[in-house]
Amino acid sequence: MSTENTLLCAKTCTLEELNNLFIELTEKNCNQHCKQCYINFPLNKKVKDFISIDKIKEAIKQTENEKINCIYLTGAEPMTHPDFNSILRLCLKRSNVCICTNGSFINEKKARFLKKVENESDYSIIFQLPLNHYNEIKNDDIRSRGSFRQVLHAVKNLNKYDFYIILCITNSYKESKKQIVFELKNIFKNLDIIIDDKNIKINECWEKTVNIEKTEENNEKLDCQNSRILTTKGIYTCPFLANDYRGRMGTDFSNYSKKVQLETDFCITCIKNKEQMFAIDKNIF
Repeated sequence: MSTENTLLCAKTCTLEELNNLFIELTEKNCNQHCKQCYINFPLNKKVKDFISIDKIKEAIKQTENEKINCIYLTGAEPMTHPDFNSILRLCLKRSNVCICTNGSFINEKKARFLKKVENESDYSIIFQLPLNHYNEIKNDDIRSRGSFRQVLHAVKNLNKYDFYIILCITNSYKESKKQIVFELKNIFKNLDIIIDDKNIKINECWEKTVNIEKTEENNEKLDCQNSRILTTKGIYTCPFLANDYRGRMGTDFSNYSKKVQLETDFCITCIKNKEQMFAIDKNIF
């Protein structure tokens, strides 16, 4: 790979329909600081940047005529939000909810409570849990010590209450997808948990040191075609570009941009991925 920056012939992506509403509950609060995370965490761990419930209510009202299939609660770590349970209930009145979490907060008691919350609604709760490898040592070397077992523990608790689970694998070691799926199935089979291909989502790895390159590749399934993310600072293209001026779409959903230039290294990662990196298959609902 060339060490010199090259120009990207930026393409334009237009929002076709708003089907996925991402809500960043917190920009910087997380109990795990993974090596390859795209979030730049501050040295001060006591940052209070939680989004207000009123801002979420406003967004839900402004998008009431949109065909939203799923609301994604994301972060940093969304379950650190002090009003997480109230926000979850609020969002479940509008659509299915996907909780994008590292799993560290999901013990048996929490899973039982979340099933109670789901049963109060006509919609479903889905969980996306992250891994970087099927080997515990390799995974924890990138994420944090104990994170592999935390995910397995969370899956076990969620499976007990019949939640739909998606393992989101960042392919940091660039292994074949067939090998990753095979190894993961064996791991969970030993825990008496059956998972299949649709429960495993494998993404390309974004690397901080990679320069923008010219690319002729094309991806017909980009998140920015049917997704936007709400943060404390406004509306942005996707979780990658949350709070990044290059992805700013507007102040709120009353008047936001439908077009974005694919001009960042994050965009290149999405294009190369061939599938949507953040949204889940709507056919699971």
